[in-house]
Amino acid sequence: MREIPKRRIIIGDIHGHYEGLMTLLDAIAPASDDEVYFLGDLIDRGPQSSQVVEFVKSSNYNCLLGNHEQMLVNVLTNENISPAIAQAWLYSGGKATIASYEESKIYPEHIEWFMSLPTYLDLGDIWLAHAGVDPKLSPLEQTTEELCWIREEFHTITKPYFPNKLIIIGHTITFTLPGVNPGQLAKGCGWLGIDTGAYHPRSGWLTGLDTTNDIVYQVNVLQHQTRTLTLESASADVKW
Repeated sequence: MREIPKRRIIIGDIHGHYEGLMTLLDAIAPASDDEVYFLGDLIDRGPQSSQVVEFVKSSNYNCLLGNHEQMLVNVLTNENISPAIAQAWLYSGGKATIASYEESKIYPEHIEWFMSLPTYLDLGDIWLAHAGVDPKLSPLEQTTEELCWIREEFHTITKPYFPNKLIIIGHTITFTLPGVNPGQLAKGCGWLGIDTGAYHPRSGWLTGLDTTNDIVYQVNVLQHQTRTLTLESASADVKW
């Protein structure tokens, strides 16, 4: 009997939708030797951020730092944080994250875990980052700011950043890019965006990508739907 090769699974921004994540993982059904990677933004906006964090942390899955985790750490560990920055996080979904914890107290072990998360992962033929890269900088010159926050400067590159690696990102909801509809993955020059906007009322789709078999698994957290597509049929080219 031929062995089934282990899969590499990449999961986009969850934003506190724990039940949607559980439904997605039921559909993907990762085996014990499959590699599972989260692109960050586990938290904020959705109702169950603490449950999402505890699950990913306790499962020992690979996870990147997203800009929402970075904002939380910045606000809660920096004594000199300005009220404007703190309010920006709270109004970007931080209030929902705080409310998801018992007595509205974010666990110190969760904060410490966020602080330990990498800002990128090099998987050989695939390079994972939450937001992308600054095309003017080398990989070693990228900072947390670029890797967690960059948008148009990266999305509009006209030649691949890596000659032999696909960059897979979250961060920017795909339908906000030209030529991409809600629920579709976004294909750029040498990169693929898989944040399909789980929290957004125009979408609701949470995406997991099996890069070994080019299969896309999706759950709509608003309409309680699931679907499985080929990567080709699930993706659209960004048209600038």
